Order: sequence, then structure tokens, then C-alpha cells
Amino acid sequence: MTDQRSQAEIVRQSLKRRYRKERRFRAYGVLAIAIALGALLILFTDIIGKGYTGFVKTTITLEVNLDREMMYLDDPTDERQLKMADFVEPLIQALIKEIPGATEDDRKQVKDLINPYASVDLRDALNENPGWLGTTQTMSFLTHTDVDVYVKHAGDEAYSIKLDEQQMAWVDELLERDVIETSFNDVFFSGGDSRDPSKAGILGAIVGSLLTMFVTLILSFPIGVAAAIYLEEFAPQNKFTDFIEVNINNLAAVPSIIFGLLGLAVFINLFGMPRSVPAVGGLVLTLMTLPTIIISSRAAIKSVPPSIREAAEGIGASKMQVVLHHVLPLAMPGMLTGSIIGMAQALGETAPLLLIGMVAFIVDVPDGFFDSATVLPVQVFLWVGSPELAFIERASAAIMVLLTFLISMNALAIWMRKRLERRW
Repeated sequence: MTDQRSQAEIVRQSLKRRYRKERRFRAYGVLAIAIALGALLILFTDIIGKGYTGFVKTTITLEVNLDREMMYLDDPTDERQLKMADFVEPLIQALIKEIPGATEDDRKQVKDLINPYASVDLRDALNENPGWLGTTQTMSFLTHTDVDVYVKHAGDEAYSIKLDEQQMAWVDELLERDVIETSFNDVFFSGGDSRDPSKAGILGAIVGSLLTMFVTLILSFPIGVAAAIYLEEFAPQNKFTDFIEVNINNLAAVPSIIFGLLGLAVFINLFGMPRSVPAVGGLVLTLMTLPTIIISSRAAIKSVPPSIREAAEGIGASKMQVVLHHVLPLAMPGMLTGSIIGMAQALGETAPLLLIGMVAFIVDVPDGFFDSATVLPVQVFLWVGSPELAFIERASAAIMVLLTFLISMNALAIWMRKRLERRW
């Protein structure tokens, strides 16, 4: 009886130790998840905290007197006169009228409140509306970058305010009268890159990314699926196919910059293709994405039960008919989700594209696959390395846009997997 009690006590002690270990293991798991979520929260807080102001622009509204003599302009449709005309003076005079106490002696300080591109905007507006010449028009222009930084980051030690005390007093006065105001930054989504942070936009980078991803998709998906079908359904099991499979798995772990070196050596140096174009970028990202698509497609094909193949063969279907009519449709959801994840990975790549010249300063929005272009990750890289602190918020805002694309693509992959998944 004593031995039985002793054995029962040993069992109870053993169970207590096992339960304690299980609780500790669960606690470690919860702690790991909490650390990961905390790091993610810090990351998003930092990006959003620095980038949300990138979606805001600072504008100034002026009543501009489009006087002929002031601008030395008689015909707004004459390109030669437009080049010689003075479009800065009307802006300075309009702003002097809005600032209490400002005189002609303050011309330089007043001019520094207006964006350098405001005169170009005025010229374009007058060219489109020749009837405005000789009239007074109420128009809105972007403020100078220094004014934009002051309005949005006054008191923030991370940003240095370059305005003097007189200019800051003027800006405060104009803010109170709503002459200077902030609004949604449509310029950020409607323009290309610029040396002036207030005029810098991501439209060129978005279009370049879409063109590059289109080339990557139309090449990598059919090639990757065809390679997976051959290796899984038709290739004989020998040393050669084993060699191919091992190398495909190894290529999936190769650093992306290696594919950039390969693209530089083959597509640009050997074949003489142009640098910094979506076509070459798409080819490089295709090489990088193919291993991921092949591996995920093979896994999807393996998930199709053998009974499907046996039933199709039992009713007289050929090997090709079995694959195309039965296996491929059932494996397609997994192939699509794997391809979307691979494309999302390619969208966020920077290193291989830097080596093929997509780091160039591109102002215009690309019109085709062979026009000079950049992509969102490279645009972020360029802005982060800029000496202008105002580009910090533009880079953070571009990161937010890029993360939105990446999260959307991964969410689409999860939705497609749930929506099209079949349980056997």
C-alpha cells in the first residue's frame, strides 16, 4: 500500500513538472509574440509619425495682378515672349500687399516665402488662359519648402527652421488670415521626382513599379508554372533532375543583389539593353522570383490527391489531359497565392535594381517599358539619402504607400487561398 502511494506521488510530481514546463513554454510563446507586435508597433508608429505630414501641402493664396508692363509680356501665346517674361515680380508684389508692414526693401525675404516653381505655374496658367493678361486673378501656389517645414514642424527638434524671425512672424500672420493654409497633398500623387521637396511626387515611381511588375508577372508566372509541371509530372527521376531541383532550392536563398549583378552582366553588358528601364528591371526580378514560384507551384501540385490522377486515367485520359484538365485547375489556387507572394517580394526589392541603373533621378512619368524609370523602393532610397530634411517626410510617406501595396498583395493572397481552397 505504501509503495502504491509512493508511485502515485511520483506520478503527481511528474505531472506538475510537465504542466509547469507547458505553462513556461506558452509564456515564452506569448512573450515572443508580444515582442514581435511591439517591434511592429514601434516601426509603424515611427513611419506614420514621420510620414503623415508628407500627405499635407502648404499653399498660399494671392490676388495676382497680371500687368503687361510688369511682366514685359504682350502675347501669352508667343513662346519667345513667355521665355523672356518676368513671372516672379507679380508674385512678389501680390505677397507684399498681403503682408502688413512689408516694403520693397523686403523683396528678398518676401520672395523666399514663395516656391521657386510658382513662376512656372503662373506662366503655364497664363499660357492656357491668355484672356487673363491685364486682369487680377486669385490663385494658389505652393509655399517655399522652408515655409512648409515651419508650418508643419515648428517646435520639432528633428527639423531645422531656416526662416528668420521676421519671416516667421509674417507666416504666422498669414496663417491666422488663412492666406497660408494646409490641405491634402495631391502633388505627391500626381508628379514625379523633384529637387524641391514640396514638388516631389511618387507618380513616376508608382508607374515605373507597375510597368516593372507587369513584365515580371507575364514572364515569371507562365515560365514558373510550366517548369513546376514538368518537374513534378513529366521529368524522369535521375541525377540531372535532382541537380536541377537542388539548384532551384538554392537559388531561392541567393541574395537579391546577385541577380542584379547577373542582370548587369547579361542584359546590359552582353545584350546592350538600356539601363534604368522597366523592361530590364522586370527581367532581373523575373530571375529572382522564378525559384519562389516554381517551389510554391510544385507544392500546390503535390497537394492534389493521387486519386484524382488515378480516376482520370481510369476513364482513358492521357497524361497531358490529366495534368491540364484535372491537376492544374485544382492546383491553380496555390500557384496563384505563391505567385502573388513572390511578386510582393519583388515589389519591395531595391538592391538588384540599383545595379541596373534604376537609381537615376527621373522627373518625367514613364510612358512605356523602355522609358527611363524608377520604382518605389529606389525612390525611398534616393529621398532618404538626400541632404534636405524635408525629404524625410516624403520618404516616410512613400514607405507608407509601399507598405499599403505589400499588405494588400499579401491580403489578396490569403483571401484567394481561403476562397479557392478545396479540402479533400
